[in-house]
Amino acid sequence: MMDASQGYHQIMLAPEDRKRVSFITSVDTFCYTAMPFGLKNAGATYQRLVDKIFRHQIGQNLEVYIDGMLVKSKKAPDHIKDLEETFFVLRKYKLKLNPGKCAFGV
Repeated sequence: MMDASQGYHQIMLAPEDRKRVSFITSVDTFCYTAMPFGLKNAGATYQRLVDKIFRHQIGQNLEVYIDGMLVKSKKAPDHIKDLEETFFVLRKYKLKLNPGKCAFGV
């Protein structure tokens, strides 16, 4: 079981959309550069992202639900290969895991 570290915050916002999530304080005006928690469509957007990037694995050797991932293998020797495939995709898209919430070999 693996858990994405602050999953929503790993999705960068398009520059033209940043003004939609800006806010004003007494000091200055700020805007998010990454998708913040609390947006109405944040969960669905994140799910679409992981469904897309893991499309070749989901249902085969991986199950994903929002920021949780479960790598599954039919045989123990295949498990390392399946994990490597998952880590390759995570690195390719620069997604990070929360090591404190990951469990391997259970």
